[in-house]
Amino acid sequence: MDIKRPYLMFLGDAPDELAAKTAYGVAEWRPDWCVGQFRLPGCKADLKLKDMTMAEAAAAGVKTVIVGVANRGGVFSDAWVDVLVEALERGMDLAAGLHGRLRDVPRLKAAAEKGARAMHDVRHPTRTFPVGNGKKRAGRRILTSGTDVSSGKKYTALALEAEMKKRGMNADFRATGQTGVLIAGSGTAIDAVVSDFISGAVETLAPENTPDHWDVIEGQGSLFHPSYSGVTMGLIHGAQPDYIVMCHEPTREHVRGLPHYKLPTLEECIEANLWAARRTNPAVKCLGISLNTWKLNEADALRVIAETEKRLGLPTVDSIRTGTGKLVDAIR
Repeated sequence: MDIKRPYLMFLGDAPDELAAKTAYGVAEWRPDWCVGQFRLPGCKADLKLKDMTMAEAAAAGVKTVIVGVANRGGVFSDAWVDVLVEALERGMDLAAGLHGRLRDVPRLKAAAEKGARAMHDVRHPTRTFPVGNGKKRAGRRILTSGTDVSSGKKYTALALEAEMKKRGMNADFRATGQTGVLIAGSGTAIDAVVSDFISGAVETLAPENTPDHWDVIEGQGSLFHPSYSGVTMGLIHGAQPDYIVMCHEPTREHVRGLPHYKLPTLEECIEANLWAARRTNPAVKCLGISLNTWKLNEADALRVIAETEKRLGLPTVDSIRTGTGKLVDAIR
């Protein structure tokens, strides 16, 4: 999936910032790609980008309108359709990460076909993937993994890519979730891939490369989450990582959504992830820890970061509070 840029961020009638979190993520990490925003009357979200009409966006050279808002049920609101049809008619593509599909909206499908425009349903890959083979491939790879879902894997991967590029390293973020795909402009929503082909999809996403090139691969799920561990295992094997970075929320007591499953320790997770990763790269190492300390005040967060680093003997950061410099320093 290759999404053309620059973007116009469609916020629709978002009732609050949370409903537009996808748009906020794209605007935060790829501000140079975002020309402006489109808001319907009553929209409460604001990316602080220029408000534009579809005509203005087309004149400004926008290539893709990103549907950066979600509603209950993940469907396309009737209130959005007229303006999205206009975007297609003015020569722009559409991209969205909702459960509903752009191509399942009759008027959008008709307009796209008439104008030969692309519609990217990033949550629903349309291409096929090979079965993974686990063959050793050139290039180097970092995988962000986690003790649980929603533990900071995407943010950590993006922060690592940014820090590595700042130092002149040849690095690319490889997206495996719908928001990540919109941020990267390419990638595969791995949880929508048929299970037999997950490792092959990741091998395709992060193929053989030059010896100095780093793929920073966004992790998904957790080996310790009964609902999503299958996705994680396939991702680990396909990534063939040289390093894993373990992401963890230290204040969480049980895996998300399943209070009857206690959150495993960092030590347990590191060993389990390394054990799984050694199947396709026996030399894999844990680069360090990325803590998600958003529930802690500054003093407590810094204390927990220091205690974790001392206990495990591994570089430990919070990608937001401290940045990822320590992790990049540890790359050999």
